[in-house]
Amino acid sequence: MKRKSGQNPDITKNWKPATLAIRGGTARSEYGETSEALFLTSGYSYDRAEDAAARFAGEQVGMTYSRLQNPTVEMLEQRIALLEGAEACRATATGMAAMTAALLCQLSAGDHVVGAKAAFGSCRWLTDTLLPKFGIETTTIDGSDTAAWEAAIRPNTKVFFFETPANPTMDIVDLAAVCAIAKAHGITSVVDNAFATPALQRPMDFGADVVAYSATKMMDGQGRVLAGAICGTRDWIDNILLPFHRNTGPTLAAFNAWVVLKGLETLDLRIRRQSENALKVAAFLEGRVAKVLYPGLPSHPQHALAMRQMAMAGPIFSLYVGGGRAEAHGLLNGLELVDISNNIGDSRSLMTHPASTTHFGMAEAARLEVGITEDMLRLNVGLEDADDVIADLDQALRSIGR
Repeated sequence: MKRKSGQNPDITKNWKPATLAIRGGTARSEYGETSEALFLTSGYSYDRAEDAAARFAGEQVGMTYSRLQNPTVEMLEQRIALLEGAEACRATATGMAAMTAALLCQLSAGDHVVGAKAAFGSCRWLTDTLLPKFGIETTTIDGSDTAAWEAAIRPNTKVFFFETPANPTMDIVDLAAVCAIAKAHGITSVVDNAFATPALQRPMDFGADVVAYSATKMMDGQGRVLAGAICGTRDWIDNILLPFHRNTGPTLAAFNAWVVLKGLETLDLRIRRQSENALKVAAFLEGRVAKVLYPGLPSHPQHALAMRQMAMAGPIFSLYVGGGRAEAHGLLNGLELVDISNNIGDSRSLMTHPASTTHFGMAEAARLEVGITEDMLRLNVGLEDADDVIADLDQALRSIGR
């Protein structure tokens, strides 16, 4: 691989995000390809036995095994790090592999984690079920209540873990305030930024230590592959995360990395257009359903905070139809354009019923505590004409008498 401008920090430091999303991290082989090369290899050969020994000892630069290094994956890692404003990044097989690794790599039995109650269902499973199995204590709080974070700290608290905006309640955490509390107590803040991506929000700009992603979502953006990513300082990535990542193997496939690289090229364009569409659709629904939860609307209780932290409010929001599961499922079944799907971040508009899909694994009491009721629906607004999405929602609402 030839080192090119996309891997030269003296050059990339002057590039704007739109340029980094296309050229950041790019390296070319001796063939001079313009698109990133796809390296489908599990291992690498060496000219001499001494070279193999030197690479494994960390004394020679080069690849050893694709569980640890791959040229295509490395380009993705460098690109995401540049977009995030992070020193380093490790890519993972899925978003949940990223969340799990970001926590387990730095926690031991006897440690304590404070997490936000409002979170993706599988993230709540980590805090509620997995971590306690290994003797790691957890406390879940209302993440939007800044004072609650400090109140939950114990002498053994090692990590703050939260998502903002939260899935699916769209709760907003005050990044600057909460990350400052963490730093003051020597606690590592781990932020799930999947809903916003670095195109709309960069948690490290507000003091976050670690930022984790489901790159399956907006980064790919077209519902094609699974991927995850973890960003942090070079020291944290190399000395805390890497030993866990190398030896447990939540490795991203080179093909998936290549697909996400292609997705990043249009991330800024897609997420901004989808945010514009979402705002228009949310404004329509606000007059037709019981309640809409979208940080881009002035009616959202944390609208001002969201707009301070985010460039735009993103493509995803939730709504309460009114009634119960019958009404929510009825609306879903009445859709003709919007797909029923539990995915988000897609260029297609998608809608799901969190209580019976993404958050089904949460105990009912925990779901109700954060507001995930039977009449809640989550909508990912895509790149279709917003008026067509509105027309579809309108006819589906009329089909259930709304």
